[in-house]
Amino acid sequence: MSLLTLAALLVGLLFLFFLLGLEIGFAMGLAGFIGFAVVRGLDAAMSLVAKDVYSVFSSYGFTVIPMFVLMGQVGSSGGVARNLYDATYRFMGHIPGGLAIGTIAAATAFKAICGSAPATAATFATIAVPEMDRYKYDRKLSCGTVATVGTLGIIIPPSVVLIVYGILTETSIGKLFLAGIIPGLMVAISFLITVVAWCTYNPALGPKGERSTWKQRIASLPPIIWVFVIFALVVGGLMQGFFTPTEAGSVGTFAVLILTLFQKEMTIKGFIKAVTGTLRIACMVLTLIAGATILGHFFAVTRTPYMVAEWLTHLNVDRSVIILIIIAVYLIGGSFIEHLAFLILATPIFLPVVLKLGYDPVWFGVIVGVVTMIGVILPPMGINVFVVSGVTGESTATVYRGSYPYIIGMSICLLILLFFPQISLWLPNLFIN
Repeated sequence: MSLLTLAALLVGLLFLFFLLGLEIGFAMGLAGFIGFAVVRGLDAAMSLVAKDVYSVFSSYGFTVIPMFVLMGQVGSSGGVARNLYDATYRFMGHIPGGLAIGTIAAATAFKAICGSAPATAATFATIAVPEMDRYKYDRKLSCGTVATVGTLGIIIPPSVVLIVYGILTETSIGKLFLAGIIPGLMVAISFLITVVAWCTYNPALGPKGERSTWKQRIASLPPIIWVFVIFALVVGGLMQGFFTPTEAGSVGTFAVLILTLFQKEMTIKGFIKAVTGTLRIACMVLTLIAGATILGHFFAVTRTPYMVAEWLTHLNVDRSVIILIIIAVYLIGGSFIEHLAFLILATPIFLPVVLKLGYDPVWFGVIVGVVTMIGVILPPMGINVFVVSGVTGESTATVYRGSYPYIIGMSICLLILLFFPQISLWLPNLFIN
């Protein structure tokens, strides 16, 4: 049996494990163990598993993940998102679709301290949907908006997806953070345009709310200012070399905690919830990385990534077509498998292709991020859709229907970033030599 045939059979076994309901990290690790045992022997496979699991869970470099997750969890539990939503509501709630626009603006600001897409979706499902219900917003618009804005955490720093991508590809996390800012704002603007167009076409979807006075609006601004001060501290310190990525996450977490305590929003119960939520997410991510590391070593001994790279680069087509093929694989795979797991699985395979074609790994990280944003609201595994459905009690079908209009704008942004890579590379090139 050839190594390529064995690799293909192992991928089939991996998807069988997924269908059987085995946790994705364990499924990747088990599949990698079986494949490595077939190629190199049982003793070598057992030694590989022990070494890979220990190296992942004992690596200082991976501590950046729980630090940035904790920053977002503290902000969520400490009322930061609620204050941001109140501020944007004061300015935009009185126009058609204004509460949905306010949700998008507040979520964009909240992404400055939270890198988790499901956490953002859950937070704003709790805050924004009841408020939109009060003003008779259609659930399709309200729930679809909340599910979609949660995806901004994938591309706007500090993004867990970009952090994991940087670790996997040994790409500067600071450059990735800078590269994600302009594309993230582009996508957020596309969301705003979608809401305005949708509510102009059908005003009944998002009726007007109450008009706030300028005194109320000005009084609501301090929370937004403090969030951007923390963002500037974390990202600026990282860019200037004052902090390592882990230290930046620690400083940001401490700053957010002080902010919530100063505003008297944080409780003991909320802090415990933030810590337990962080532990759950961090353990899940590290388990995924450990499983993917084992599977990656199997692919390495079979030379699968290099054979895929050779095959794709020898296709008699333009390199942009090859990138579109890779994007299609990410979209299809990400719609069936949890988005972070598929990113960890697919990136080591396709990165050699991208580099061989002459593309920048920082730019590719942004592209993967935007593709992942689309994937988390696509059926059948749209994690954000299930989160919003679970929090609000609305059917997944309704949430999906409310999410689809936003995909048009996201796809346009993706195409613009594909053909104009300097949009995402301008800030990294400007601030980091």
